[in-house]
Amino acid sequence: MDLTPLAMFGVTFAALLLGYPVAFTLAGVALLFALGGILSGAFNPGDLGFTAGRLFGTVTNQTLIAVPLFVFMGMMLQTTRLAEGLLVSLSELLRQYRGGLAITVVLVGMLMAASTGIVGATVVTMGLMSLPSMLKQGYDQALSTGTISATGTLGQIIPPSISLVLLGDVLSNAYQQAQLNMGIFAPKSVSVGDLFAGAIIPGLCLVALYLIYIVGKSILHPHTMPPVIDSGEAPPALRDTLVNLFPPLVLILAVLGSILGGWATPTEAAGVGAAGALLLGLGYRKCTVETLREVCETTLSTTSMVFLILIGASIFSLVFRGYGGDELVQHWFQQMPGGMWGALGIVMLVIFLLGFILDFIEITFVVVPIVGPALLAMGIDPVWLGILIAVNLQTSFLTPPFGFALFYLRGVTPPEIPTTAIYRGVLPFIGLQLTLLVALLIWPQIATWLPNMIYGP
Repeated sequence: MDLTPLAMFGVTFAALLLGYPVAFTLAGVALLFALGGILSGAFNPGDLGFTAGRLFGTVTNQTLIAVPLFVFMGMMLQTTRLAEGLLVSLSELLRQYRGGLAITVVLVGMLMAASTGIVGATVVTMGLMSLPSMLKQGYDQALSTGTISATGTLGQIIPPSISLVLLGDVLSNAYQQAQLNMGIFAPKSVSVGDLFAGAIIPGLCLVALYLIYIVGKSILHPHTMPPVIDSGEAPPALRDTLVNLFPPLVLILAVLGSILGGWATPTEAAGVGAAGALLLGLGYRKCTVETLREVCETTLSTTSMVFLILIGASIFSLVFRGYGGDELVQHWFQQMPGGMWGALGIVMLVIFLLGFILDFIEITFVVVPIVGPALLAMGIDPVWLGILIAVNLQTSFLTPPFGFALFYLRGVTPPEIPTTAIYRGVLPFIGLQLTLLVALLIWPQIATWLPNMIYGP
């Protein structure tokens, strides 16, 4: 078979290692290969005629409108420091318990992950907010940095996150393509809501594993998490904690509940979330004109990056399919020893390794559309596949020495904390994530049971 699609990947990978921007690399490599193929007669120039339709479909995709709205919601909650107030209140409430601050970091990080869904933003924010307090209280350096790094990656799996929105849209297209390739001309669909529902139980299980580890660590190695020395001051009233906890929690539950309940599409729910975050900022008098400008600028730059990468990936996949790349992938998967499990294992390994050099956006837009249809045609459940990919990437972003979360935290960590301490701190959490990944492989119902209960099989 023609190995030109494989050469496209090789050239793209080399260009990315040289530091070229992802979006321009994808589109540029694809157009260069298309031009070479047209001159040599190996590529049909008519295939490029589909580019305009693809781009129009991208910019008019109703699901993707949720991206800037969710980004706005997360950045507003982060910039107005509502999460910081919650962290302070909970840590003061749990200060008399050994490990209370670490437990607070996991709980607040879970809420931030649900609101932002961006690994870098969550890790940096949690590092700036909680790391000084943990070190001042005498927490072990490795434990502190490991807890923050692991908590920051929860944005990959806890809905409603941007990564699940993008992954759900791509898997929906891949699922329909797989069914059409099998001759099913009335294909079933999978939605972002299905993926949100499938991610709830795995996400909560992972948070529970984190908390169990911290509690166990506090019992077995109490010196790593000393309690706060009693200063004689009374802890804050429960009412003050609830005042800080209730509004953002209700906002997140309203957004997620409206999607799961079928009362709103992800785009409509994202609009409610963005408006609710703005009202919270105004209600707490933390949203100034400067804050709003900062949030809007960040939202604009993030959204532009996402859509530019999506456009580049669309052109890349168009040329890739024009060279018969989808048939090449399907042929390889069919010849793979172990059948479906062998193909799934190879894809998971490749995605894990790509997570060292590519963000989830590039992997979602480039890799999943190529391997997704072939895997789904082998009978893999699309929701299960989506959750496996999300947990796999989450583990990749946490794994030394190239994990993105480690680089983000290193940037806000005091110089006296060695990088090796960060690496040692994340190892137990990597083990917990791998435990969840193995459990998902053995019991797919962890991811598929709730969507089937809500939406039917």
